[in-house]
Amino acid sequence: MGVVFEPFKAKVVEPLALLSRDERQAALELAGYNLFALPADAVTFDLLTDSGTTAMSAEQWAAMMRGDEAYAGSRSFHRFDRVVRDLTGYAHVIPTHQGRAAERILFALVVEKGRSVIPSNNHFDTTRANIEFDGGEALDLVCQEAADPKTSAPFKGDIDLDKLEACCREHAGNIPLGMQTITNNTGGGQPASLANIRAVSEILHSHDIPFFLDACRFAENAWFIKQREPGQAHRSVREIAQEVFALADGCTFSGKKDGLVNMGGVLAMNDPELAQRARNLLILTEGFPTYGGCAARDLEALAVGLEEVLDEKYLEYRTASVRYLAEGLEKVGIPVMHPPGGHAVYADAGALLPHIPAHDYPGQALACALYLEGGIRTCEIGSVMFGRRGDDGSFTPARLELVRFALPRRVYTQSHVDRMLEVAAEVAALAPSLPGMEMVEAPRYLPHFTARFRPRTGVTVS
Repeated sequence: MGVVFEPFKAKVVEPLALLSRDERQAALELAGYNLFALPADAVTFDLLTDSGTTAMSAEQWAAMMRGDEAYAGSRSFHRFDRVVRDLTGYAHVIPTHQGRAAERILFALVVEKGRSVIPSNNHFDTTRANIEFDGGEALDLVCQEAADPKTSAPFKGDIDLDKLEACCREHAGNIPLGMQTITNNTGGGQPASLANIRAVSEILHSHDIPFFLDACRFAENAWFIKQREPGQAHRSVREIAQEVFALADGCTFSGKKDGLVNMGGVLAMNDPELAQRARNLLILTEGFPTYGGCAARDLEALAVGLEEVLDEKYLEYRTASVRYLAEGLEKVGIPVMHPPGGHAVYADAGALLPHIPAHDYPGQALACALYLEGGIRTCEIGSVMFGRRGDDGSFTPARLELVRFALPRRVYTQSHVDRMLEVAAEVAALAPSLPGMEMVEAPRYLPHFTARFRPRTGVTVS
């Protein structure tokens, strides 16, 4: 196949922040050992998230100049609407400023407090928080293979079909909709197979339950279907994506991932009555239905991005970059989830730091060490994010203690990744001496964004 290289060239460059270790130590202390609280100009390599961190293309920037900022009925909305309809086939396209706004509107309309159950493979943080804020239960039914980071099952984002069928029977009448996240971010950025998505659709529809996709990374999921699923290699990624959307009744979508933009999202569906209620709520909280909290220039850029992301040369490069980082981390001694996903590498902090119990947050300890040693900002996907804290002081840890290295799209080169791997090797050598973290302050919902920590034993790792 030859070397897979970046299928683009740089036109604008931005300097990297190159702080000393002492400066990073001071920044980390000031941030309460929460990497979300670090200023961006104190970060050298920002792998906190792939959301909204894309480098946009020349065509996207050009499209932004066409933005028609009319309050109602702008030309930009109609272009955006056509692109989304052609891709998804859904009758009603409602723009929002990002994915969590689409989730908030949807769940506010369908969740009944104390009754509603929403099954999925794995709900991500904002999805779960929006469901629980409205008094519902976010139920994870991911397949058994997803529990083992070491296995290389090709579709760890699949839903356990037996569990889904049992859930539909047990909670009959209390499931306003079922979901599936593609790719499955909480579970390591793992894809769901077309066969599984089809089966999920059939089960839900047999119980008269609508099926919605959390489709933030639909293109990466479609690429993995093409690469890994028997009988799909001859099809285009666009054809596969269109079939996936056709199996569902609607979707929430953050354009800040596979939309290749810095701001924008979509709530789309076929149900006209639900769509009208959603538009009414949108007007109350986001804006008029033809801009939905976005500037028209953002809708223009998103319309272009939804076409560019289906370029198979881009997707080949994208997944190869993630695979290169994953293989490099394992070589330097940091175990990762297998197989590599489409947007990020998930380091297994629990396996690397067995001396740190879950209630001392091994993922947070690893993330802080990566920043302190080399300016790499990553994201804990473990008991800080998904641990359950009861009113009685009880603690239930997350299923896995992971640290996500999320690669922004079209931003970093291979030499940047090579430097990250040098830092990772230094941290791996320090692993036995890394201290656990104590959470000293946290809100009830989404604690990982604003919680503050301190090391259990000192503040240095070297």
